[in-house]
Amino acid sequence: MKLDPIGDWRRTHYSVEIRPELDGQEVILFGWVQEIRDLGGIRFIILQDREGTVQITIPRKKVCSEVLSKSDALQKRYSIGVKGIVKKTEITPRGVEVIPKEIRIFSTATPQLPIDITGKVPAQLEVRLDARALDLCREENIAIFKIQHTAVEAIRSFLFERGFIEVHTPRIIASATEGGAALFPVDYFERKAFLAQSPQLYKEQLVISLEKVFEIGPFFRAEESHTRRHLSEFVSIDIEQAFASAEDVMQLLEQLMQHTCKVVREKCQKELATLNHQVNVPDIPFKRFTYDQLLEDLKKEGIEIPWGEDIPTPAFRTLGKIHPYFYFITDWPTRSKAFYIKPTDNNPEICEGFDLMWRWIELSSGGTRIASKELLIKRLREKGLNPESFKYHLQAFDYGMPPHAGWAIGLERLTMMLTGKKNIREVTLYPRDKFRLTP
Repeated sequence: MKLDPIGDWRRTHYSVEIRPELDGQEVILFGWVQEIRDLGGIRFIILQDREGTVQITIPRKKVCSEVLSKSDALQKRYSIGVKGIVKKTEITPRGVEVIPKEIRIFSTATPQLPIDITGKVPAQLEVRLDARALDLCREENIAIFKIQHTAVEAIRSFLFERGFIEVHTPRIIASATEGGAALFPVDYFERKAFLAQSPQLYKEQLVISLEKVFEIGPFFRAEESHTRRHLSEFVSIDIEQAFASAEDVMQLLEQLMQHTCKVVREKCQKELATLNHQVNVPDIPFKRFTYDQLLEDLKKEGIEIPWGEDIPTPAFRTLGKIHPYFYFITDWPTRSKAFYIKPTDNNPEICEGFDLMWRWIELSSGGTRIASKELLIKRLREKGLNPESFKYHLQAFDYGMPPHAGWAIGLERLTMMLTGKKNIREVTLYPRDKFRLTP
């Protein structure tokens, strides 16, 4: 088949903009063939673009022979352009159709597609992920990533308005950010390097100069956990603020969550309807529970966790039933948190770290950071880490490190909450985990 060039055609409207009020107007539409229905004397093409679908109606006796032959050649997922006249009608659900004057075929598609993007023939997630570029054409997936886009836009504008400066820290690092073994090694000009687990140490150093910083970007953890909420490559939303404590950044975080939910609910009504999901705007302040209080809650449910241990997933699921909303967990045992979280002044066994939970899922973790070089070295040693490996970070503490605090939100987990999806792979464009490196 000879394919057509785009030539001088440029889109005049997206599918959703084709309304009865445009009756009689000429339009140019671009998109993909989603469905073809042939009723003999009339043919219907459902044209899909990123905003939705529109019906192209081809009455055999009322269109030119070239349009007829082009429409005969069409198959699902062909990329096409349509120049035609908008017609008001009572027959279609939206009360409008387009009668084509000309059709251009830009590209073809294989006759046997690996999945049905209309969803009429369901496919397992793993099968869909193997054909992810096609899977992302499903209206449900377009809705998910539009919601994610809107959330990121809301977060950026919120932080800009509060004086935060956006930064971009290195992804190739010389030593572990968090300690531990969950690192991806890379060859770096015959030297050993790693992919960054988080921007933690860099964003702390940046408060010396820029005071209030944030970063939205990908990070990497060699996660052994293969669950519905873990990825090896994920997007983190990080902030760090000078002259601030855990309570200051907790207030910022709950305000941000309220703002993001509000914006998504207002701007993404169509997408939320596609997903059959509602986003509730939470009241603030969020409830705050100490680690000890939650251990008591669990004890009442017959779940005993030794003091100082992390809370395992089954226990979090129980807590999610007791507290089915946003809530903070505060006053964690110091030994359960990262080396840079500040122990409290009156009881060093407890630290100024916190987690933001949504039901049973941890959305964010943060706290007041250690601003004393001596204390940081002590905490590194307590964690079995060599201070020499962190010498460049420790240098920053010789240059007037202010009291500071911050947090990080996992964008994919946030998107799960905003879309009602239960598997993190559904809300990741091209997920990477222990078993998936392609496509």
